[in-house]
Amino acid sequence: MFMHMTFTVAVAGASGYAGGEILRLLLDHPEVRIGTLTAHSNAGTPLGAHHPHLRALADRVLEPTTPQALAGHDVVVLALPHGASGQVAAELEALGEDPVVLDLGADHRLVDAADWEAYYGSPHAGTWTYGLPELVVGDTHQRARLVDARRIAVPGCNVTAVTLGLQPGVAAGLLDTTDLVAVLAVGYSGAGKSLKPHLLASEALGSAAPYAVGGTHRHVPEIAQNLRSAGAGDVRTSFTPVLVPMSRGILATATARLAPGVEADDDALREVWTAAYADEPFVEVLPAGQWPTTAMTAGANTALVQIAHDARVGRVVTVTAIDNLVKGTAGGAVQSLNLALGLPETLGLPRNGVAP
Repeated sequence: MFMHMTFTVAVAGASGYAGGEILRLLLDHPEVRIGTLTAHSNAGTPLGAHHPHLRALADRVLEPTTPQALAGHDVVVLALPHGASGQVAAELEALGEDPVVLDLGADHRLVDAADWEAYYGSPHAGTWTYGLPELVVGDTHQRARLVDARRIAVPGCNVTAVTLGLQPGVAAGLLDTTDLVAVLAVGYSGAGKSLKPHLLASEALGSAAPYAVGGTHRHVPEIAQNLRSAGAGDVRTSFTPVLVPMSRGILATATARLAPGVEADDDALREVWTAAYADEPFVEVLPAGQWPTTAMTAGANTALVQIAHDARVGRVVTVTAIDNLVKGTAGGAVQSLNLALGLPETLGLPRNGVAP
Protein backbone atom coordinates (compact mmCIF):
# COMPACT_ATOMS: atom_id res chain seq x y z
CA MET A 1 0.00 0.00 0.00
CA PHE A 2 1.13 3.56 -0.64
CA MET A 3 -0.34 6.89 0.31
CA HIS A 4 -1.72 8.99 -2.52
CA MET A 5 0.27 12.19 -2.95
CA THR A 6 0.44 14.55 -5.88
CA PHE A 7 3.91 15.48 -7.11
CA THR A 8 4.50 18.53 -9.31
CA VAL A 9 6.77 18.00 -12.32
CA ALA A 10 8.52 20.62 -14.44
CA VAL A 11 9.88 19.64 -17.85
CA ALA A 12 12.79 21.49 -19.46
CA GLY A 13 13.12 20.92 -23.19
CA ALA A 14 9.41 20.18 -23.49
CA SER A 15 9.22 20.90 -27.24
CA GLY A 16 11.56 18.01 -28.21
CA TYR A 17 10.66 14.38 -28.78
CA ALA A 18 11.80 13.16 -25.36
CA GLY A 19 10.10 16.06 -23.58
CA GLY A 20 6.88 15.46 -25.46
CA GLU A 21 6.91 11.73 -24.75
CA ILE A 22 7.42 12.12 -21.01
CA LEU A 23 4.56 14.62 -20.97
CA ARG A 24 2.33 12.09 -22.76
CA LEU A 25 3.07 9.52 -20.08
CA LEU A 26 2.80 11.94 -17.16
CA LEU A 27 -0.61 13.14 -18.32
CA ASP A 28 -1.93 9.66 -17.47
CA HIS A 29 0.02 9.30 -14.22
CA PRO A 30 -2.38 9.40 -11.26
CA GLU A 31 0.12 10.94 -8.82
CA VAL A 32 1.52 13.73 -11.01
CA ARG A 33 0.55 17.31 -11.76
CA ILE A 34 2.42 18.94 -14.64
CA GLY A 35 3.92 22.29 -13.75
CA THR A 36 6.19 24.61 -15.72
CA LEU A 37 7.21 23.69 -19.26
CA THR A 38 10.31 25.29 -20.74
CA ALA A 39 12.24 25.40 -23.99
CA HIS A 40 15.18 27.27 -25.51
CA SER A 41 14.56 28.51 -29.05
CA ASN A 42 10.84 27.65 -28.80
CA ALA A 43 10.22 29.68 -25.65
CA GLY A 44 7.15 31.89 -25.96
CA THR A 45 5.27 29.48 -28.24
CA PRO A 46 2.38 27.19 -27.24
CA LEU A 47 3.20 23.53 -26.65
CA GLY A 48 0.51 22.58 -29.16
CA ALA A 49 2.62 24.07 -31.95
CA HIS A 50 5.21 21.36 -31.31
CA HIS A 51 3.15 18.48 -29.90
CA PRO A 52 -0.36 18.84 -31.34
CA HIS A 53 -1.23 15.36 -30.05
CA LEU A 54 -0.96 16.57 -26.43
CA ARG A 55 -4.37 18.24 -26.42
CA ALA A 56 -4.55 18.65 -22.64
CA LEU A 57 -1.46 20.88 -22.73
CA ALA A 58 -1.83 22.45 -26.17
CA ASP A 59 -2.44 25.98 -24.84
CA ARG A 60 0.43 25.96 -22.35
CA VAL A 61 3.08 28.54 -23.28
CA LEU A 62 6.69 27.42 -23.09
CA GLU A 63 8.87 29.50 -20.77
CA PRO A 64 12.62 30.08 -21.15
CA THR A 65 14.72 27.42 -19.43
CA THR A 66 15.97 29.15 -16.29
CA PRO A 67 16.52 27.81 -12.78
CA GLN A 68 13.88 30.23 -11.52
CA ALA A 69 11.27 28.77 -13.89
CA LEU A 70 12.10 25.22 -12.76
CA ALA A 71 12.22 26.03 -9.05
CA GLY A 72 9.41 25.09 -6.68
CA HIS A 73 8.64 21.66 -8.16
CA ASP A 74 8.95 18.22 -6.59
CA VAL A 75 10.45 16.80 -9.80
CA VAL A 76 12.41 18.39 -12.65
CA VAL A 77 12.88 16.54 -15.93
CA LEU A 78 15.79 17.71 -18.09
CA ALA A 79 15.09 16.74 -21.70
CA LEU A 80 18.03 18.77 -22.97
CA PRO A 81 20.87 18.31 -25.47
CA HIS A 82 23.98 16.54 -24.24
CA GLY A 83 26.19 18.90 -22.26
CA ALA A 84 23.36 21.18 -21.07
CA SER A 85 21.90 19.28 -18.10
CA GLY A 86 24.89 19.62 -15.80
CA GLN A 87 24.77 23.41 -15.80
CA VAL A 88 20.99 23.56 -15.22
CA ALA A 89 21.22 21.09 -12.33
CA ALA A 90 24.05 23.09 -10.75
CA GLU A 91 22.04 26.31 -11.06
CA LEU A 92 19.08 24.68 -9.34
CA GLU A 93 21.29 23.58 -6.46
CA ALA A 94 22.68 27.11 -6.19
CA LEU A 95 19.11 28.32 -5.57
CA GLY A 96 18.82 25.88 -2.67
CA GLU A 97 16.44 23.63 -4.62
CA ASP A 98 16.50 19.87 -4.10
CA PRO A 99 13.87 18.30 -6.35
CA VAL A 100 14.21 14.84 -7.82
CA VAL A 101 15.99 15.56 -11.10
CA LEU A 102 15.88 13.21 -14.07
CA ASP A 103 18.42 13.78 -16.82
CA LEU A 104 17.20 12.33 -20.13
CA GLY A 105 20.49 13.33 -21.74
CA ALA A 106 23.90 11.71 -21.38
CA ASP A 107 25.58 14.13 -18.98
CA HIS A 108 25.45 11.98 -15.84
CA ARG A 109 25.34 8.38 -17.12
CA LEU A 110 29.01 7.49 -17.21
CA VAL A 111 31.05 6.61 -14.13
CA ASP A 112 34.44 7.13 -15.78
CA ALA A 113 35.18 10.80 -16.49
CA ALA A 114 37.81 9.75 -19.05
CA ASP A 115 35.14 7.88 -21.04
CA TRP A 116 32.96 10.99 -21.05
CA GLU A 117 35.75 13.26 -22.19
CA ALA A 118 36.87 10.82 -24.89
CA TYR A 119 33.39 10.43 -26.42
CA TYR A 120 31.78 13.80 -25.69
CA GLY A 121 34.77 16.13 -25.67
CA SER A 122 33.84 18.27 -22.65
CA PRO A 123 34.40 18.16 -18.87
CA HIS A 124 32.43 15.48 -17.03
CA ALA A 125 29.48 16.81 -15.01
CA GLY A 126 29.53 13.94 -12.50
CA THR A 127 27.73 10.63 -12.09
CA TRP A 128 24.11 10.23 -10.96
CA THR A 129 22.12 7.14 -9.98
CA TYR A 130 21.66 5.12 -13.14
CA GLY A 131 18.03 4.81 -14.20
CA LEU A 132 17.73 1.24 -15.46
CA PRO A 133 15.91 -0.71 -12.71
CA GLU A 134 16.49 -4.07 -14.43
CA LEU A 135 20.27 -3.63 -14.64
CA VAL A 136 22.09 -6.47 -12.90
CA VAL A 137 24.39 -5.15 -10.17
CA GLY A 138 26.32 -8.03 -8.66
CA ASP A 139 23.73 -10.28 -7.02
CA THR A 140 20.97 -7.66 -7.05
CA HIS A 141 19.46 -5.05 -9.39
CA GLN A 142 19.74 -1.32 -9.89
CA ARG A 143 16.16 -0.71 -8.68
CA ALA A 144 17.37 -0.96 -5.07
CA ARG A 145 19.64 2.04 -5.67
CA LEU A 146 16.83 4.06 -7.22
CA VAL A 147 14.67 4.03 -4.10
CA ASP A 148 14.76 7.58 -2.68
CA ALA A 149 17.29 8.70 -5.33
CA ARG A 150 17.39 12.48 -5.87
CA ARG A 151 19.42 12.56 -9.11
CA ILE A 152 18.72 10.03 -11.85
CA ALA A 153 20.57 9.55 -15.14
CA VAL A 154 18.28 7.92 -17.70
CA PRO A 155 20.15 5.44 -19.96
CA GLY A 156 20.70 5.81 -23.67
CA CYS A 157 17.96 4.13 -25.71
CA ASN A 158 20.34 1.91 -27.70
CA VAL A 159 22.12 1.01 -24.47
CA THR A 160 18.88 -0.16 -22.88
CA ALA A 161 18.14 -2.51 -25.78
CA VAL A 162 21.63 -4.04 -25.95
CA THR A 163 21.95 -4.33 -22.16
CA LEU A 164 18.62 -6.10 -21.72
CA GLY A 165 19.45 -8.47 -24.55
CA LEU A 166 22.88 -9.56 -23.31
CA GLN A 167 23.03 -9.17 -19.54
CA PRO A 168 21.39 -12.47 -18.51
CA GLY A 169 24.11 -14.39 -20.33
CA VAL A 170 26.82 -12.14 -18.92
CA ALA A 171 25.56 -12.51 -15.34
CA ALA A 172 25.41 -16.30 -15.75
CA GLY A 173 28.97 -16.44 -17.09
CA LEU A 174 27.83 -17.88 -20.41
CA LEU A 175 29.15 -15.26 -22.81
CA ASP A 176 32.58 -14.22 -24.00
CA THR A 177 32.33 -10.44 -23.63
CA THR A 178 35.54 -9.78 -25.56
CA ASP A 179 33.74 -10.49 -28.85
CA LEU A 180 30.34 -8.78 -28.88
CA VAL A 181 28.63 -7.54 -32.04
CA ALA A 182 25.51 -5.34 -31.93
CA VAL A 183 23.65 -4.05 -35.00
CA LEU A 184 20.57 -1.92 -34.36
CA ALA A 185 17.73 -0.72 -36.55
CA VAL A 186 16.72 2.65 -35.07
CA GLY A 187 13.74 4.92 -35.76
CA TYR A 188 14.36 8.52 -36.77
CA SER A 189 13.02 10.02 -33.53
CA GLY A 190 16.21 8.68 -31.93
CA ALA A 191 18.12 11.32 -33.89
CA GLY A 192 16.20 14.16 -32.23
CA LYS A 193 14.05 16.92 -33.66
CA SER A 194 16.72 19.23 -35.06
CA LEU A 195 16.27 20.05 -38.73
CA LYS A 196 19.14 18.38 -40.64
CA PRO A 197 19.21 17.46 -44.34
CA HIS A 198 19.82 13.73 -43.78
CA LEU A 199 16.78 13.58 -41.48
CA LEU A 200 14.35 14.97 -44.05
CA ALA A 201 11.70 12.59 -45.39
CA SER A 202 12.96 13.14 -48.93
CA GLU A 203 16.35 11.74 -47.86
CA ALA A 204 15.23 9.09 -45.36
CA LEU A 205 12.17 7.40 -46.82
CA GLY A 206 13.06 4.18 -48.61
CA SER A 207 16.60 4.26 -47.24
CA ALA A 208 18.57 2.69 -44.39
CA ALA A 209 21.56 4.72 -43.21
CA PRO A 210 24.32 3.62 -40.80
CA TYR A 211 25.90 6.21 -38.54
CA ALA A 212 28.66 6.46 -35.91
CA VAL A 213 30.34 3.37 -37.39
CA GLY A 214 33.63 1.89 -36.21
CA GLY A 215 33.38 2.31 -32.46
CA THR A 216 32.64 6.04 -32.52
CA HIS A 217 29.08 5.96 -31.15
CA ARG A 218 28.76 7.59 -27.74
CA HIS A 219 26.78 4.65 -26.35
CA VAL A 220 29.76 2.27 -26.62
CA PRO A 221 31.29 3.06 -23.18
CA GLU A 222 27.85 3.00 -21.54
CA ILE A 223 27.16 -0.51 -22.86
CA ALA A 224 30.52 -1.67 -21.52
CA GLN A 225 29.80 -0.02 -18.16
CA ASN A 226 26.50 -1.90 -17.87
CA LEU A 227 27.90 -5.28 -18.84
CA ARG A 228 30.72 -4.88 -16.32
CA SER A 229 28.04 -4.16 -13.73
CA ALA A 230 26.44 -7.49 -14.70
CA GLY A 231 29.73 -9.31 -14.12
CA ALA A 232 31.82 -8.95 -17.28
CA GLY A 233 35.56 -8.34 -17.15
CA ASP A 234 36.95 -7.10 -20.44
CA VAL A 235 34.18 -5.83 -22.74
CA ARG A 236 34.76 -5.28 -26.46
CA THR A 237 31.74 -4.38 -28.55
CA SER A 238 31.40 -3.72 -32.25
CA PHE A 239 28.36 -1.45 -32.28
CA THR A 240 26.60 -0.27 -35.46
CA PRO A 241 23.30 1.63 -35.40
CA VAL A 242 21.31 2.02 -38.61
CA LEU A 243 18.56 4.59 -39.13
CA VAL A 244 15.57 2.98 -40.82
CA PRO A 245 12.42 4.68 -42.12
CA MET A 246 10.16 4.40 -39.07
CA SER A 247 9.34 7.13 -36.59
CA ARG A 248 10.10 5.19 -33.41
CA GLY A 249 11.49 1.87 -32.26
CA ILE A 250 14.74 -0.06 -31.89
CA LEU A 251 15.41 -3.63 -32.98
CA ALA A 252 18.76 -4.65 -31.52
CA THR A 253 20.51 -7.81 -32.68
CA ALA A 254 23.40 -8.52 -30.32
CA THR A 255 25.57 -11.63 -30.60
CA ALA A 256 28.38 -13.16 -28.58
CA ARG A 257 30.44 -16.33 -28.51
CA LEU A 258 29.86 -18.74 -25.68
CA ALA A 259 32.52 -18.41 -23.00
CA PRO A 260 35.34 -20.98 -23.18
CA GLY A 261 34.22 -24.35 -21.86
CA VAL A 262 30.50 -23.46 -21.93
CA GLU A 263 28.07 -25.63 -23.87
CA ALA A 264 24.43 -24.65 -24.25
CA ASP A 265 21.56 -25.27 -26.64
CA ASP A 266 18.49 -23.12 -27.32
CA ASP A 267 16.51 -24.63 -24.45
CA ALA A 268 19.27 -24.09 -21.90
CA LEU A 269 19.76 -20.50 -23.02
CA ARG A 270 16.02 -19.82 -22.86
CA GLU A 271 15.95 -21.12 -19.28
CA VAL A 272 18.64 -18.64 -18.25
CA TRP A 273 17.07 -15.62 -19.97
CA THR A 274 13.53 -16.52 -18.85
CA ALA A 275 14.62 -16.95 -15.24
CA ALA A 276 16.49 -13.64 -15.33
CA TYR A 277 13.37 -11.71 -16.34
CA ALA A 278 10.68 -13.84 -14.67
CA ASP A 279 9.80 -11.13 -12.14
CA GLU A 280 10.34 -8.10 -14.36
CA PRO A 281 7.12 -6.26 -15.22
CA PHE A 282 8.46 -4.65 -18.40
CA VAL A 283 10.85 -7.24 -19.87
CA GLU A 284 9.55 -10.41 -21.48
CA VAL A 285 11.27 -13.32 -23.18
CA LEU A 286 8.97 -14.35 -26.03
CA PRO A 287 7.80 -17.91 -26.60
CA ALA A 288 10.11 -20.12 -28.65
CA GLY A 289 9.83 -19.36 -32.34
CA GLN A 290 8.36 -15.86 -31.92
CA TRP A 291 10.67 -12.95 -32.70
CA PRO A 292 10.33 -9.37 -31.47
CA THR A 293 9.30 -6.57 -33.79
CA THR A 294 9.30 -2.85 -33.14
CA ALA A 295 5.57 -2.72 -33.86
CA MET A 296 4.93 -4.99 -30.87
CA THR A 297 6.38 -2.38 -28.50
CA ALA A 298 5.14 0.88 -30.06
CA GLY A 299 3.88 3.18 -27.32
CA ALA A 300 4.68 0.69 -24.53
CA ASN A 301 7.28 0.61 -21.77
CA THR A 302 8.03 -2.96 -22.76
CA ALA A 303 11.18 -4.75 -23.89
CA LEU A 304 10.66 -7.98 -25.81
CA VAL A 305 13.59 -10.41 -26.06
CA GLN A 306 14.31 -13.59 -27.98
CA ILE A 307 17.41 -15.75 -28.00
CA ALA A 308 18.94 -18.49 -30.12
CA HIS A 309 22.20 -20.40 -30.46
CA ASP A 310 23.79 -20.39 -33.90
CA ALA A 311 25.66 -23.66 -33.43
CA ARG A 312 27.45 -23.50 -36.80
CA VAL A 313 29.42 -20.41 -35.79
CA GLY A 314 29.21 -20.85 -32.03
CA ARG A 315 27.39 -17.59 -31.33
CA VAL A 316 24.49 -16.70 -29.08
CA VAL A 317 22.03 -14.40 -30.86
CA THR A 318 19.74 -12.05 -28.94
CA VAL A 319 17.10 -9.85 -30.52
CA THR A 320 15.48 -7.11 -28.42
CA ALA A 321 12.72 -4.70 -29.41
CA ILE A 322 11.83 -1.52 -27.55
CA ASP A 323 10.16 1.80 -28.27
CA ASN A 324 13.13 4.18 -28.13
CA LEU A 325 10.97 7.02 -26.79
CA VAL A 326 9.21 4.95 -24.12
CA LYS A 327 11.28 2.13 -22.57
CA GLY A 328 14.34 3.71 -24.19
CA THR A 329 13.79 7.17 -22.69
CA ALA A 330 10.62 8.62 -21.17
CA GLY A 331 9.06 5.39 -19.92
CA GLY A 332 12.31 4.28 -18.33
CA ALA A 333 12.49 7.70 -16.69
CA VAL A 334 8.98 7.41 -15.21
CA GLN A 335 9.71 3.86 -14.05
CA SER A 336 12.79 5.10 -12.18
CA LEU A 337 10.90 8.14 -10.89
CA ASN A 338 8.22 5.89 -9.40
CA LEU A 339 10.89 4.04 -7.44
CA ALA A 340 12.49 7.29 -6.28
CA LEU A 341 9.15 8.63 -5.03
CA GLY A 342 8.12 5.42 -3.25
CA LEU A 343 5.35 4.68 -5.76
CA PRO A 344 4.60 1.33 -7.44
CA GLU A 345 7.18 0.86 -10.19
CA THR A 346 4.55 0.22 -12.88
CA LEU A 347 2.31 3.19 -12.04
CA GLY A 348 1.18 5.20 -15.08
CA LEU A 349 3.15 3.09 -17.56
CA PRO A 350 1.62 1.18 -20.50
CA ARG A 351 2.68 -2.40 -21.08
CA ASN A 352 0.60 -2.94 -24.19
CA GLY A 353 1.63 -1.58 -27.56
CA VAL A 354 -0.43 0.18 -30.23
CA ALA A 355 -1.35 -1.64 -33.44
CA PRO A 356 -1.60 -1.53 -36.38
